Amino acid sequence: MASFTTSLMLWLSLLFCVHTVHVMATWPRGRSTRFYEFKIQATRVNKLCNAKDIVTVNNMFPGPVVYAQEDDRIIVKVTNQSPYNATIHWHGVRQRLSCWFDGPAYITQCPIQSGQTFTYEFTMFQQKGTFFWHAHVSWLRGTVYGAIVVYPKTGVPYPFQFPYQEHIIILGEYWLQDVVQLERQVIASGGAPPPSNAYTINGHPGPNYNCSANDVYKIEVVPGKTYLLRLINAGLNMENFFAIANHKLTIVEADAEYTKPFSTDRVMLGPGQTVNVLVTADQPIGKYSMAMGPYMSAQGVSFQNISAIAYFQYLGAQPNSLALPATLPRFNDNLAVKTVMDGLRSLNPVPVPKEIDANLFVTIGLNVQKCRSGNPQQNCRGLNNGVMAASMNNISFIKPNVSVLEAYYKKIDGIFTEDFPEAPLKFYDFVNGAPNNIPNDTNSMNGTRTKVLEFGTRVQIILQDTATVTTENHPIHLHGYNFYVVGYGTGNYDPQTANFNLIDPPYMNTIGVPVGGWAAIRFTADNPGVWFMHCHFDIHQSWGLGTVLIVKNGKGELETLPHPPADFPRC
Repeated sequence: MASFTTSLMLWLSLLFCVHTVHVMATWPRGRSTRFYEFKIQATRVNKLCNAKDIVTVNNMFPGPVVYAQEDDRIIVKVTNQSPYNATIHWHGVRQRLSCWFDGPAYITQCPIQSGQTFTYEFTMFQQKGTFFWHAHVSWLRGTVYGAIVVYPKTGVPYPFQFPYQEHIIILGEYWLQDVVQLERQVIASGGAPPPSNAYTINGHPGPNYNCSANDVYKIEVVPGKTYLLRLINAGLNMENFFAIANHKLTIVEADAEYTKPFSTDRVMLGPGQTVNVLVTADQPIGKYSMAMGPYMSAQGVSFQNISAIAYFQYLGAQPNSLALPATLPRFNDNLAVKTVMDGLRSLNPVPVPKEIDANLFVTIGLNVQKCRSGNPQQNCRGLNNGVMAASMNNISFIKPNVSVLEAYYKKIDGIFTEDFPEAPLKFYDFVNGAPNNIPNDTNSMNGTRTKVLEFGTRVQIILQDTATVTTENHPIHLHGYNFYVVGYGTGNYDPQTANFNLIDPPYMNTIGVPVGGWAAIRFTADNPGVWFMHCHFDIHQSWGLGTVLIVKNGKGELETLPHPPADFPRC
């Protein structure tokens, strides 16, 4: 009966323009290759008292779920029927020897232009868990996103209680304005972006917003049963708390890697992060709110402060009964974030690199450039009439007009340089003594600078937040790899006092670098290609908060990047 219900739901989801993310009670049996077809197209939606066209995949918001098993090959034919350039990034997929299909525009590929098609092919090599896909050009991922669920191999159990049901919960942000045009306007203005008009849970804002009393996502639960919730933050520019009224969340996976079970009242996810939690329906029969609210660690930034609400509703509850409210931390509760991060440990001891070949110290933060426009009232709306920017080691990354990967592979000169510094050019008190005579001493350098690593290099990167403009928790994502988060703390990184976990640190692909603090990550550079490392706030990425790591080929076919695909998009 469960399999029939699942099949019916999958079938029904194809009939509706805006779909509810569906449930999988049992995982699919092992076919070795999964085929999907994505059509990027405009879809009419009605939200927040406003009807408008948004860009979606297959007329679904959120988009279709990609299901697979560990070691399956996934083939997705993407046809761009929208008026905008598009790409798809498979977030958290390590793309072993398949860098051509990673997806970030002008890093590994030129965009798929309107009317064109590109087929992505990659293998979930030794990977399972909750991932997601999203557009990776302009701010298109504001509406172009969906889940990837990769189950263990047939016969391999979860390392925790098998849930009665599974549900996907995608946290998002929604703008009434076209997000592609919004990015263009914000960048042209030199100023900061407006806050979103609403938060959403699986595309639904919930009853706190205008015209949204019936635009609510709901999970119906059986008393006494345990559910697995696959939480994904697909938001553009906000980190978010999530909680369910009167229910504990037991974290069992973070960024598609198992963790030691850890019980908490709430979780915080930055954009790009995924967390799996177990929830037991152990409360009196009723309707309980699932709430998504803001975590804003920066100073002086406007943000949406109205929570999105969904329902965790017990069978037998009165349909029109009031939902018990969920309690979220204050928007700036840094301790609530630290408490959850402190609880994350890999399920078992892990092979952390003990000896380091390449040690990078990378500052991350905001900048304000001097105004050089002939029309400052229109183009210099940043702080003190400057232009907002962001950087790593005080270098704002400029995306080229040809992909870095293609230029590297074909040895095209003049597209990028190989001189991203291993440390900032100037050391100072990054947290308490940062330059803030805006815009006179807050400028960054511009460039398409990369760092080249030999195959097999054991890498440590210290990510240090800085206080120019403001300190902030930055969700830093590395393409092509997971990394061990061996340490983190507040203040300036001090190797004499830093406490590292080299036994069972979490194995992540996106780390929230603590506000006014630092994080230390380690990995072995054993996947050749061109890999983007950037802040997953899209506004910070647009401002230049990123760099590229180039990992050279090793020896033999299994350590060498293959040729580009025949249908590779052209700029």
